[in-house]
Amino acid sequence: MPGIPAFTVETDADGNQDYTLTLQILLLMTGLTLLPAALIATTSFLRIIVVLALLRQALGTMQTPSTQVLIGLALFLTLFIMSPVLDRIYQTAIDPYLEEQMDFRQAVETAMVPMHQFMIEQTRETDLAMFAEMAGVELLEPTEVPLRILVPAFMTSELKTAFQIGFMIFIPFLIIDLVIASLLMAMGMMMLSPMIISLPFKIMLFVLIDGWALVIGTLANSFVVVGGT
Repeated sequence: MPGIPAFTVETDADGNQDYTLTLQILLLMTGLTLLPAALIATTSFLRIIVVLALLRQALGTMQTPSTQVLIGLALFLTLFIMSPVLDRIYQTAIDPYLEEQMDFRQAVETAMVPMHQFMIEQTRETDLAMFAEMAGVELLEPTEVPLRILVPAFMTSELKTAFQIGFMIFIPFLIIDLVIASLLMAMGMMMLSPMIISLPFKIMLFVLIDGWALVIGTLANSFVVVGGT
């Protein structure tokens, strides 16, 4: 029984199989729905947004900056950090595909190589070993790690690193809270919330040390990007 002409797989003279344009568009649109999950699971976005959320909590400014502002900052910082990887993907996969030098499947496989290498560079060996052991897979070379093991190991490593950075951010603000709370108790003003008094001091400290530049610079430099500066 012949298939639907728009949804068929074609075989070229070399024996390589390629999807028809309609099927490629369908796969592309389906992939776009998974883009938010891929952004969180395979890029630097996860570490950045967790650290920024912990920073806001350490400052005690409640909803300032707003969640939309933090997500926007994290998104554009992610694009900045991932730009060497995205450039490699464009040069090695997207551009040759648009020039019809490789088929759709080859382009996808080629595009995954820089992303795979980026995630490997950020992932701890202990996390890889843990997920490989749970999956019953023996890891020989980093390039041979399957995505079903690499992605959860990468996310686990990113969360660990984000919480380590967040812990270091919390310490100076926690010291200010403790000092203010001790002073209020010594003055017998126990009914006054220490957060109200400590908030201006924490904001002043953060501004004086140029905190946003320090945090963003630390986040950007905490990633190992192959092909970057």
